Amino acid sequence: MNIIEQAHEKFSLLDNIPLGAFVLQSDYIVLFWNCCLEEWTKIPRSKILGNSILEYFPHLNQPRYTSRLDQIFQGGPPAIFSSQLHKYVIPIPLSQNKYRIQQTTVTAVSALDGDRFYALFSIEDFTDLTFRVQEYKNLRDQALALAEDRQRAQEAAEAANRIKDEFLAIVSHELRSPLNPILGWAKLLRNRSLNEATTVRALETIERNAVLQAQLIEDLLDISRILRGKLALNLETVDLAFIIEAALETVHLAAKAKSIQINLDLDIKTGQVKGDSSRLQQVVWNLLSNAIKFTPAGGKVEVCLEQINSQIQLRICDTGKGINPDFLPHVFEHFYQADSSTSRSSGGLGLGLAIVRQLVELHGGRVWAQSPGEGQGATFTVCLPVVQQSLEFKIEDQNISDDFYPFCMLHTPLEGIRLLIVDDDADTREFLAFLLEENGAIVTLAASANEALAIIAQSKPDLLLSDLGMPEVDGYALIKKLRAMPANQGGQIPAIALTAYAAETTQKQVLTAGFQLHITKPADPSKLIAVIAALVEG
Repeated sequence: MNIIEQAHEKFSLLDNIPLGAFVLQSDYIVLFWNCCLEEWTKIPRSKILGNSILEYFPHLNQPRYTSRLDQIFQGGPPAIFSSQLHKYVIPIPLSQNKYRIQQTTVTAVSALDGDRFYALFSIEDFTDLTFRVQEYKNLRDQALALAEDRQRAQEAAEAANRIKDEFLAIVSHELRSPLNPILGWAKLLRNRSLNEATTVRALETIERNAVLQAQLIEDLLDISRILRGKLALNLETVDLAFIIEAALETVHLAAKAKSIQINLDLDIKTGQVKGDSSRLQQVVWNLLSNAIKFTPAGGKVEVCLEQINSQIQLRICDTGKGINPDFLPHVFEHFYQADSSTSRSSGGLGLGLAIVRQLVELHGGRVWAQSPGEGQGATFTVCLPVVQQSLEFKIEDQNISDDFYPFCMLHTPLEGIRLLIVDDDADTREFLAFLLEENGAIVTLAASANEALAIIAQSKPDLLLSDLGMPEVDGYALIKKLRAMPANQGGQIPAIALTAYAAETTQKQVLTAGFQLHITKPADPSKLIAVIAALVEG
């Protein structure tokens, strides 16, 4: 009888207990494996008997286990492999894609048989957990997908921050650049050493760069209004052909300076659209300016207007630098430029096309760009729905703002009109006083709201022109105090708010507070004179 048969005969009673039990020889050979373990582990007795247990459970070869086992094999006292010392997990294959997890606590005792020591193991605290491998894989895939989503979100956030930083750098550059010639020529003009021709050139340069800076600020304000959903439209029926011709007048000189030929193909039979004429002109102007800006000298720009079914389509094609295919999907995104490096050849904030898309979509239309590639020109197409002639649209009342003035009043003199100007900035007071006095007005200046109220108490002006942002008492508080006064003390004096605050919310606050008009700085001198005359005479 061999040693395995002897062990089976000796320990056969262990087949009748509800606990797992096995016997090891000092060389880790399995001599006995009871029925309970066969059921639990699905390892047949015929396979494991006579083989090393390390083939099935290699983790038992770790030093923390071998040291305890060696003590047992040398006849040492019984040992309990507690959860802290011997809580281990044994994955045992049951079938394809299915496993059993065993968590055990083992008690080991030595057994003397002649000159050989055995280790008798009793397995207690047995936990049987079953799961499918596919479920585990699903959980793993979900975890990996979540990690990938987080990585993509992080990369998108980093890209957004990079674009924001690049945009802020461009904003700083574009706002500062016009200041250089403005300040430079202004200092030279103060020296009074320039001849007449140079003086004219200096003044033209100052005006051109001031207009450019004002346009940059207006673009930023437009994007802010659009992103906050605060851009209001004054809707009316609009003839796009007229809008195009008006926009062409503003870009004519720029095209002529580069010898760019503009070809028109306007179908006069196209219908009208419902929209804000000034905003639609802004769309056309932006697209035309872009085409001229990126078309080299001697190039061509074509403007085509036609009606296709219920849509009016405007196409502006140029022979300019074209658009890289990689950038084409991003051409209408705000804060995104094809070239944001310091070596870029074209200025601007890169907001014009973003504003175009938003304005077109607000009018119920769509806009898209096409380009065969760099150096091959580009085509921008705008589609807007046609107004059905059988329908009657109610035209919304237009709020008088800084870009709406009665044109017939642009040259109305201010002879004999008494004006009170309130502004804490001395340069602004001095400029306004000079401008309005040159046009016949009688001007009184005040540096604060309290000073203005004191002047009104002595002599009522025909009109109040006040800044909003002033220390101690601002323009809002001034007009509220004024409107609280009786009419014979100046409570009904017409008032205009002239301020650098340009948001729609500001305009509403201004009118609610008691001002008749809100004009944004910098105001065009002729328009300012016109609205003052119109308001006083009205």
